[in-house]
Amino acid sequence: MCHGELHLKSLQLPESGVLIFQEDLRLIANNQEKMPSASCDTLLDDIEDIVSQEDSKPQDRHFARKHVVPKVRRRNTQKHLQDENSPPSDSTIPGIQKIWIRTWGCSHNNSDGEYMAGQLAAYGYKITENASEADLWLLNSCTVKNPAEDHFRNSVKKAQEENKKIVLAGCVPQAQPRQDYLKGLSIIGVQQIDRVVEVVEETIKGHSVRLLGQKKDKGKRLGGARLDLPKIRKNPLIEIISINTGCLNACTYCKTKHARGNLASYPVDELVDRAKQSFQEGVCEIWLTSEDTGAYGRDIGTSLPALLWKLVEVIPEGAMLRLGMTNPPYILEHLEEMAKILNHPRVYAFLHIPVQSASDTVLTEMKREYCVADFKRVVDFLKDKVPGITIATDIICGFPGETDQDFQETMKLVEEYKFPSLFINQFYPRPGTPAAKMEQVPAQVKEYFGMLTRLYSILPKKQRTKDLSQVFHSYNPYDHKIGERQKVLVTEESFDSKFYVAHNRFYEQVLVPKNPTFMGKMVEVNVYESGKHFMKGQPVSDAKVYAPSISKPLAKGEISGLTEEFRNRLGNHLNSVSHTLDATQQGSASSRMALQLQRLHQDCALRMSVVLALFAFLFAFLIKVCN
Repeated sequence: MCHGELHLKSLQLPESGVLIFQEDLRLIANNQEKMPSASCDTLLDDIEDIVSQEDSKPQDRHFARKHVVPKVRRRNTQKHLQDENSPPSDSTIPGIQKIWIRTWGCSHNNSDGEYMAGQLAAYGYKITENASEADLWLLNSCTVKNPAEDHFRNSVKKAQEENKKIVLAGCVPQAQPRQDYLKGLSIIGVQQIDRVVEVVEETIKGHSVRLLGQKKDKGKRLGGARLDLPKIRKNPLIEIISINTGCLNACTYCKTKHARGNLASYPVDELVDRAKQSFQEGVCEIWLTSEDTGAYGRDIGTSLPALLWKLVEVIPEGAMLRLGMTNPPYILEHLEEMAKILNHPRVYAFLHIPVQSASDTVLTEMKREYCVADFKRVVDFLKDKVPGITIATDIICGFPGETDQDFQETMKLVEEYKFPSLFINQFYPRPGTPAAKMEQVPAQVKEYFGMLTRLYSILPKKQRTKDLSQVFHSYNPYDHKIGERQKVLVTEESFDSKFYVAHNRFYEQVLVPKNPTFMGKMVEVNVYESGKHFMKGQPVSDAKVYAPSISKPLAKGEISGLTEEFRNRLGNHLNSVSHTLDATQQGSASSRMALQLQRLHQDCALRMSVVLALFAFLFAFLIKVCN
């Protein structure tokens, strides 16, 4: 082997060292190009045979090296700092992810969603309103009607398509956890929402968890999760309190019963404490909710009026209480007391009493446990004893077996009472309910003409819904109130963002100008316009703004109800997460240090290789000169 071949092969260096001694390598490469091809079999008489006069001398190369400007790769300092402080992108450490929460259904479900958001935020998770940026979707479902479950199912499918982690909650998975589209997904039951952090943590780690049990104390079923848990109110001015879960009925169309079960009430003192805490956090309006507020307390030896009298004692001036839905059977025996409570200045004169149908035959098939006369007795009594009271009601159109005559009875009831708030629902057979097995009212009518099928626009259930809606829209319940001076409580912004939304004594919606000083306050207005579902009010010139004698409201997204016990649990959890993060970051730092050391060794090896190559070349040159 010739000397030239030996030395040139020794210059095959690692690619990572290209930027170091680049000029030396370039000069050596130039020399290689200028060297004559020499076979190892050829005898070299002189060193000049391989080094010509045109080749640069060692001193020339030394001089050129002084002018080499190394190419430095710029470092993204900001990104580097972020990488130093953040866990690896594939980290599965719980408590640092973004979570998107979607809730369907009633105010009880919304309250559950607020509690779950509060606990997750308290443990360090970020609750986001941007579904696409979230790492995990918490979908809180409603099982009352088919469309609500359809929306829920579509959201589950979308989350899977976007490779999101998923936790399911609410009445759908509680009632039917074995449905095909729920397989392999984490589920948290309606009475287990105080354990949402555990379920989310395990789901983030890649596990599937299902907690569907009931809360019990000494064998007795409880109302559900504790009321003093942290929560994030959707509206910081409104507190939703579930006073009980489940009901005493067994309606043949109801799927919610399968999820919420039988009646289980919270103790009076716990509910009063929750109300007090809410007012201390700036809440000015409380909603009492459940599947049937009228049945409250029957399982624990108390009653709805007993609870309400305790609550009104702690409502500050300028704040209001709204009572939720109650079925007729459980309020009949409390009519006198209820009338007195609904006349209280800090309680809205409003009650939601579902009738569902004005046909006793249909009510019997529904197993509603009352007749139309019972409903009328409740409404007539309250309208007499509580002047101006707002009665809201629900009606189901097209229940199995409903005849045209049955439906006409319902139409007459609406025409007689002119309910200002009416919820009209087309009947949907829910899986597993007795009504789903009954003979259904046809969903559509077809008429055949040879090979052609004509689908009529008149569909029995839909047409009944349409007819009832026309009756409802034939009257305007607020026309006679134009010109009235009313005191209203402002709590939110309208959907179109043009007004603030307020409610008067009868929980009728009044739109007022967007004056930030009005929010969370009571204002006097003159009603100057009315629509089907609202009035518009202008603050009077000498208007008094009544500020509730309570604290400043929490900021939107701020966590409510961080008790000392929860803070201790939170501290332990965060310490655990912190240790894990530290270990992860230390591991990441160690990895980066090892990589830096590896690169340093490579650089040293490269430098040594170049030096040795130059030394060998000079040594060969000197030997030739001496010879």
